[in-house]
Amino acid sequence: MFKLTAKALACAAMLSCVGLAQAADPIIIKFAHVVADNTPKGQGALLFKQLAEERLPGRVKVEVYPNSSLFGDGKEMEALLIGDVQMLAPSLAKFEQYAKPVQLFDLPFLFDNMEAVDRFQASPEGRGLLTSMEDKNITGLAYWHNGLKVMSANKPLREPADARGLKFRVQASAVLEEQFKAVRANPRKMSFAEVYQGLQTGVVNGTENTWSNYYSQKVHEVQKYMTESDHGLIDYMVITNTKFWKGLPDDVRAELETIMAEVSVEVNKQADDLNRTAKQDIAKAGTTEIIELTPQQRAEWREAMRPVWKKFEKEIGAELIQAAEKSNQG
Repeated sequence: MFKLTAKALACAAMLSCVGLAQAADPIIIKFAHVVADNTPKGQGALLFKQLAEERLPGRVKVEVYPNSSLFGDGKEMEALLIGDVQMLAPSLAKFEQYAKPVQLFDLPFLFDNMEAVDRFQASPEGRGLLTSMEDKNITGLAYWHNGLKVMSANKPLREPADARGLKFRVQASAVLEEQFKAVRANPRKMSFAEVYQGLQTGVVNGTENTWSNYYSQKVHEVQKYMTESDHGLIDYMVITNTKFWKGLPDDVRAELETIMAEVSVEVNKQADDLNRTAKQDIAKAGTTEIIELTPQQRAEWREAMRPVWKKFEKEIGAELIQAAEKSNQG
């Protein structure tokens, strides 16, 4: 009887130790993205990992998967929803099927500059969009900048009529398609990886993107002109699985929120610096003429594309558009 009891106690002690070990296992956060480590988004993911593991030692482990190494562009959202990955940072243009109001960020000439973007994203309305998809099991944690878009083409673009008939590459976004239809151009959906070849072969003869994206993809080698229109925004939303996020211990979640806010400041600074440098590098290359619009020319472009706002007003919300427009006033 004694031997049996001793054995039973030993087993119980062993199971207790196993239970404690399991309880002490760190929370795994898989953070996947589709760009390289040396981009602002890539650096942001690595900095988030560093700070989370430093401040929550043994409690949180962040695994970063860059360059679509875990899930490709088309599969990552599905992976987040079923819990195979816990964090992503997709382009804002990817969310229209989950929350129509997020299409706001694709509206042309809505924001005058990045300072206006910052003001809106920090406002109650901007913060509200981060939680607008929680019924779909998606929680937004932060906005990360890429920057304002400029147009490129194989002919000078100084006024809206110059775009007529050109084939412009766009992301898969209904708003961006209508943006170019408004100036009688032909939008063509095309993945980012195919843009260089598409421009080189003439499948498309114009596009829109940020300076840093143009330079990294060598678009300036196959486009003779770039117009500094600053007409739209390319930003990312860092998102997580809602059930996962709300299931975290309160103190862990609070610390991760603090870390994400700190990281976002650094990412956005890096994005701004990178765009400035990329513009200078494109100018130095001498293969592309950079066209600066006069205030009157920019106003003409804005007026030509303004009907797109009205077309999507019901889906996005008139009050939300007005709130974003007010952010231009400083």
